[in-house]
Amino acid sequence: MFTGDKVLILDFGSQYTQLIARRVREEGVYSEIHPCNISLEEIKAINPQAIILSGGPASVVQENSPKIDPAIFDLGLPILGICYGMQLISYLLGGKVEPAKVREYGRSSLELLTSSPLWEGIWPEHKEFTVWMSHGDTVLEIPQGFEVLAKTESIEFAVIGAREKNIYALQFHPEVVHTDFGKQIIANFLFQIARLEPSWSMSSFIDNVLEEVKVQVGEDKVVCALSGGVDSTVVAVLLNKALGHKLHCIFVDNGLLRLNEGEEVVSYLRKHFDLNLHYVQAQDLFLNRLKGVTDPEEKRKIIGHTFIEVFEQEAKKIEGVKWLAQGTLYPDVIESISYKGPSAVIKSHHNVGGLPEKMDLKLIEPLRELFKDEVRKVGIELGLPDFIIWRHPFPGPGLAIRIVGEITPERLEILRQADKIVQNELLEADWYRKVWQGFAVLLPLKTVGVMGDERTYEHVVALRVVDSIDAMTADWSRLPSELLARISNRIINEVKGVNRVVFDISSKPPSTIEWE
Repeated sequence: MFTGDKVLILDFGSQYTQLIARRVREEGVYSEIHPCNISLEEIKAINPQAIILSGGPASVVQENSPKIDPAIFDLGLPILGICYGMQLISYLLGGKVEPAKVREYGRSSLELLTSSPLWEGIWPEHKEFTVWMSHGDTVLEIPQGFEVLAKTESIEFAVIGAREKNIYALQFHPEVVHTDFGKQIIANFLFQIARLEPSWSMSSFIDNVLEEVKVQVGEDKVVCALSGGVDSTVVAVLLNKALGHKLHCIFVDNGLLRLNEGEEVVSYLRKHFDLNLHYVQAQDLFLNRLKGVTDPEEKRKIIGHTFIEVFEQEAKKIEGVKWLAQGTLYPDVIESISYKGPSAVIKSHHNVGGLPEKMDLKLIEPLRELFKDEVRKVGIELGLPDFIIWRHPFPGPGLAIRIVGEITPERLEILRQADKIVQNELLEADWYRKVWQGFAVLLPLKTVGVMGDERTYEHVVALRVVDSIDAMTADWSRLPSELLARISNRIINEVKGVNRVVFDISSKPPSTIEWE
């Protein structure tokens, strides 16, 4: 539990809520997101030093729109309302809000009207700049005690503030990159208005976790499912630092990994971090059970159940294990407590989620307060190499869902060779860290081609490369044509059995990042 200054972010369903939390943390201040309908007693228990009210899709004038307990305004805490948060502040404190005659989405020019702590470092040099709007309601009258700090061409009250009450409200979104000086405005709220102390860093996080884990675990043993991805590897190295060989890491090679991946990850972690690592080679078991299976959901279920079975067998060989370590991240926690409710569909390939109940182990989740970018920073602090820290997301079922159709040793080998070329070329061209994810997919069809003087009838490989922030949405990456040509030529020339390469130019939504 973090003990420094913290900001409570009340979520009204905005698509940008997580971004607010990340922006606050980037300033060195810890932030937590909670649903807007938590009670006053719960807020007091959290003990925040400031509160931010997020945006949201509802209209405050609707009967069933989300509200907060007005007593929050009597806590004496600095409060910042963003978009819906501004409308709610105005509505609850006696102002007037109505649906806008013209809804406003996108860029707008903000005109500052007077000096304010919000404009520190901005006013008076920049009295007009671009902000990002996304709202359907408009404040027509502001509450008593508030003053107008800025306006736009279409909005008389774009920013308001009550200096004595320490309550401020913005109609625009400072957390998005499209808003000029958005980072400065958030920093001004934190440091000029709320007077918070920046004490959140990954080094302080590591120190706190090490102390807590030692007390929490005592002399018990902990088992950790290690996949080689950044999340599980950071968990393993972090807990190893606290517990030493009381931590038992289990790496299950299911035969669906990338080329030489299992051996590379295991040998590196053993050599450089002295991990107590159990390397289980179960390739034949997984591939036998997947024989003839083409339905993607059936693949996931078989892989998930088999993983649990193998992991459980290996864990039972270790005497005195009472804890299971998992790489749960803060977005997973937010998803389960969001105002909008938990996700309706839990991905079935998150198979480790079924282990605690089945194995009767207590759960330890040292990363549950962190966003993905913070996990990478912890990895850097711990001395992990770039090839682990910046590794692209890799699905739980591995290459099984990147082979559309049946999984066979021959098709796995084709995909491994093709995917290795994709990874190497992205790295060589300095594109690997510019994109969210890039990989090859083997399609369940063959096409006619010509190689030399002979006709061929061979496999098709699809390239999938996307840009994203959190994988909730994604757009296809505009790779240089020279890079695409190089990848295509290498795959066709070097991977036996492939005579055609295609590039996936669909976005999420409506498509997904993975093909299955």
